[in-house]
Amino acid sequence: MAKQINYTIRFYSEWHCGSGLGAGADVDALVVKDRQHLPFVPGKTIKGLLREGVTELSLLSAERINELFGHLDAKTHEMTEGCLYFTNASMSESESEAIINRGLREFLFHKKVSTAINDEGVALDNTLRSIETVVPCDLFAAILDVPEEDVTALEDAMRYVKRIGMNRNRGLGRCDFMDFKIEEK
Repeated sequence: MAKQINYTIRFYSEWHCGSGLGAGADVDALVVKDRQHLPFVPGKTIKGLLREGVTELSLLSAERINELFGHLDAKTHEMTEGCLYFTNASMSESESEAIINRGLREFLFHKKVSTAINDEGVALDNTLRSIETVVPCDLFAAILDVPEEDVTALEDAMRYVKRIGMNRNRGLGRCDFMDFKIEEK
């Protein structure tokens, strides 16, 4: 019988999952936002991180990973979908409502600016960049259609992930996956 894994992503630092959009001269890279202009982590981002975790930890065979996550056939170049479905990770409904009703959305976001500096301490031409980040928060998501025999491997892969999004090597996106709840589906 298939299971559903509900979980929380707790961010300990500011984070950035990019939308691919910018805000003109103000910000080069905006975070992805839902219809209510609240930040979220796309399910496909989580899927990629967990696939990497399962692979790096050698938790499942390559064939089983392909069955769960899907794969691109090298000969036919056809994409085969996996059996798992990853929801987007978003704020709780009550927290979202409180933020919207109190007009607090703007306080979720910061702008980080950086530039490259030469040996003399002078900024290099054309290197000024700015990105939008999200303050630390908790997001909630689920993995659907999980075969019972693969639940433990996915939980181990979630514990393996410690950073999400852009500039992870510069301190952004520090997080933990936690509060796993398994449901029958």
